[in-house]
Amino acid sequence: MRDGAVASGSTVPAVVPMRPMTAGELLDAGAALLRQRALPLFALAAPLAAGEQLILARLRDGAGVSAPTYLPDFGNLSGWWAVAAIGFGLETVILVLLGGYAGAAAAPALLGRHVRHRTLWSRTRPLPLAALAAVAGVLAAVAAYCGFVPWLILYGLIGLAAPLLTLNRAPGPIAALGRSVRVSARSGLRPALIRLLGYATWFLVRFAFGTAWVAAASQIGVSLRPELLAWVVPVAWALANTVAYAALACLDAVLLLEVRIRTEGLDIEIGQARARGEDGSAVLVDAA
Repeated sequence: MRDGAVASGSTVPAVVPMRPMTAGELLDAGAALLRQRALPLFALAAPLAAGEQLILARLRDGAGVSAPTYLPDFGNLSGWWAVAAIGFGLETVILVLLGGYAGAAAAPALLGRHVRHRTLWSRTRPLPLAALAAVAGVLAAVAAYCGFVPWLILYGLIGLAAPLLTLNRAPGPIAALGRSVRVSARSGLRPALIRLLGYATWFLVRFAFGTAWVAAASQIGVSLRPELLAWVVPVAWALANTVAYAALACLDAVLLLEVRIRTEGLDIEIGQARARGEDGSAVLVDAA
């Protein structure tokens, strides 16, 4: 069995359809993968999201950015912009780390194989994944600092690198980034646009849970003191990000499988492997 293939185990219902999907179906499939692996994904996402808010809290204080909206102080716009760019970089690091586990979990979810949570950790390739997270995080922070449009392009194109590293077993972080760009540009940039759609969808959820509730509370006459908002709002954002980051990582993993099914005939290759008496897991390994 090739490196990274899914070990044989009991058969369970597949939660990722082995066929081309619409954008809505991809979001649903990502949510299904999240439900299946919620415990390890949330266990990893929660401390990462909390650490992100701790780092940003110190940076916001220095830049004069205050809760609940974190809008810029136009007397120190450059400081706010730098904090925002670092925030984009940090969330990219988190998405890559979560995407590594989600990528490892996507294979058994597609093939309908039972694999224990702890078994998947050994397939995440920690050192290459950490290197990928660092490179992607720096790229995202620089792109965000250079303007929002470069970050949009980068986010759409490099997001499949983590599952490519752990699911497809790309040889290294740079190879994973390069293949992510190629895969994301297929079919008129469809994968990149779906990834941006997923981000926008979850950003609305995060914003509502992290900030909009303050405005809603004020409408019904409930107001919070600034010193209370200073820690309640980051906690709310951390909770929202825990769910959103895990969901986006699962979307990336499912999207990679769907793109390969749509453009490479992955479902046909798996069917042929099963006809030969194999479980189809080796077909998922593609380091090209």
